[in-house]
Amino acid sequence: MAANGGTKAIVAALAANLTIAVLKFVAYFLTFSSSMLAEAIHSLADSGNQILLLVGGKKAKRAASPEHPFGYGRERYIYAFIVSIVLFSVGGLFALYEAWGKLQHPHAIEGAFWWVPLAVLIGAIIAESFSFRTAIIESNHLRGKQSWVKFVRSAKQPELPVILLEDLGALVGLVFALFGVSLTLLTGNGIWDALGTAMIGFLLVAIAAVLAVETKSLLLGESATKDDVVRIRAAIESDGTSIIHLKTLHLGPEELLVAAKISIGQSDTGQEIAKAIDDAEARIRAAVPIARVIYLEPDVQRVSTP
Repeated sequence: MAANGGTKAIVAALAANLTIAVLKFVAYFLTFSSSMLAEAIHSLADSGNQILLLVGGKKAKRAASPEHPFGYGRERYIYAFIVSIVLFSVGGLFALYEAWGKLQHPHAIEGAFWWVPLAVLIGAIIAESFSFRTAIIESNHLRGKQSWVKFVRSAKQPELPVILLEDLGALVGLVFALFGVSLTLLTGNGIWDALGTAMIGFLLVAIAAVLAVETKSLLLGESATKDDVVRIRAAIESDGTSIIHLKTLHLGPEELLVAAKISIGQSDTGQEIAKAIDDAEARIRAAVPIARVIYLEPDVQRVSTP
C-alpha cells in the first residue's frame, strides 16, 4: 500500500506540474516576468524530480543478484537524494540568479497580456492544491498519529515526504510569485517581481536542504522504527528466549534486515537450536512482514563478574 500510495501521489504531482509548467512558460514569454520564469523552471524541475522518483521505484524492484545480494531497495533513496540536488541547483539557484539579474535591471510588466500571469498563478494554485491534497491523503495512510514534521523526518518511504515538501513548496512559491507580480502591476516597479523571484529561490534552497539531510540519513542506513523493534523483540521473546543484542537495518522502504544474538541452554542439542531459530524467524515475519532478511545467532548467555 505504501508503494502504491507513493506512486499515486507522484503521478498526480507530475500531471499537475507538466501542465502548470507549460502555462507558466507561456505567461513568461508574454510578459517577461522573472517571477513567472522562476516558477516555470520550478515546475519543470519538479516534473523531472517526479520522473526520477518513478524511475527509482522501478529500479528498486529488480531481483537480488550475486553482486547485490540484498537487492536494490535503496535505489529509491538514491533517486530521492538526486531530487534534492536537482531542486537545489535547477530550481533554487536558477531563481536566485534570475532575481539578481532582475534587481540589476528591473522592468515593469506591460502590454495587453498583463493579466495572464495572474490568471496562470491562480489556476496553478488550484491545481497544486489538488496535487497536495492527494499527497496528504496517501501520507495519512502511513502517518498515523505522528505530527507532519515527525512523519517527514522518520518516514522510510522517501517518495511521500518528497512529494509533500515539493507540493508545499510549489504552493508557497506560487503565493510568492503572486505577491511579486501583483505588486509589480500595482506599482509599475519591477523590483517587486525580482523580490518575489528571490523569495522563491530561497524557499527552494531550504526545501532542497531538508530533503538532502533526510535522504542522506536513509542512505547511510536507518534502523527499524521503534514500534517495529518492540514487535520484533516481543516475537523473539514470546517463547522465553532471551535476546543478547539486536540490530535492524532498512535495506529499502519495505525491506528490513534483522540480526540478533539469542541465548540458548548449554544442554540444547543442535536440532533443538535449529528449531528454536526457525520458530523465532516465523514469529518475527508474522509480527513485522517487511522483515525479509533475518539472521539469528545462538549463544550462551554469559554472566559478567564484577
